[in-house]
Amino acid sequence: MRVLVVSTPVGALGSGRGGGVEVTAIGLVAGLLARGHQVAVLAAAGSVLAPSCAGAELLTAAGAPQPSWQHRPRSMPIEIPAGALLPRLWDRALEEQGRFDVLLNLAYDWLPFWLTRHTATPVAHLVSMGSVAEAMDEVIASVARWRPRRLAFHTAAQAADFALPAPVIVGNGFDPAAYAFADQAEPVLGWAGRIAPEKGLEDAAWVAQRLGLPLRVWGLREDEAYAAAVEASVPPGTLQWRGFLPTAAFQAELGACQVLLNTPKWNEAFGNVVVEAMACGVPVAAYARGGPGELVVEGENGALAPADDLEALARAVGRAARVSRHRCRQMFERHHSMAAFSERIEAWLEEVVG
Repeated sequence: MRVLVVSTPVGALGSGRGGGVEVTAIGLVAGLLARGHQVAVLAAAGSVLAPSCAGAELLTAAGAPQPSWQHRPRSMPIEIPAGALLPRLWDRALEEQGRFDVLLNLAYDWLPFWLTRHTATPVAHLVSMGSVAEAMDEVIASVARWRPRRLAFHTAAQAADFALPAPVIVGNGFDPAAYAFADQAEPVLGWAGRIAPEKGLEDAAWVAQRLGLPLRVWGLREDEAYAAAVEASVPPGTLQWRGFLPTAAFQAELGACQVLLNTPKWNEAFGNVVVEAMACGVPVAAYARGGPGELVVEGENGALAPADDLEALARAVGRAARVSRHRCRQMFERHHSMAAFSERIEAWLEEVVG
């Protein structure tokens, strides 16, 4: 197939502003290339493709970043800023569509979903979040009524937000070669994600100080006031800020952790960092909420705690630390490798094209 992957309008690939969508894009593009498909990526100006995606054509458009829906009230109306990147990406996609068999949208935004009925080349949507806005719920439901197989989701927990009868579930995928297995750990915990309130870093910080262990924190400091408040809530030295790192540097540091903490305050669609930790052999202690609650299997690759129960999460760290690190890696290779993910994506896109 000839596939045009249209990236997130929130930020450039490689910047970290796109969050998990950036990681998804790498695994998806590299996996489709490995399966013999022709792939082009349309993304914000300044985007950089990972070395594993070198065979893909990179197209870019410039414009103002799109505000993310997860930071706005559910009833917020649709918003497209002046000079916005979002319509410019889709102007370019429509100009280029004749060269492709399918347009694969990674953006969680109203415009590409609305366009689904109006393109000559079919548009498929890999939905990256659960239900966070009334306007998005409405447009996703509209696509589902017309062509439900045009929609795919990362987890069943995410898809359940939209009450579809038989949703397409594709998971996510990562290149095993990009993550080194670490069989030994240091006395340190880890946490990774955008530094923003919906990610729940304050809960991980509380658990770290409760257990007397330092917490290494990786991710883009999207909300500086929030980051400062979290740091002030625990004793000095509890948090070790590591910043946003490319995969090679991130996985090298992540592998040294005893346990990764995952503390979302919302229905996370998947939980990329959960799988990245598994790839390094690091077990996960997570809230039983959303995608991470589906990915973590008690005693197999980590431990679960009821959502927002801090004491239970602290106890889950102890159980997770006893899990075999080799078993974590094996679960990753079996279920979440780039090869497994791209095979599922390929089958879905062939159905859309057919």
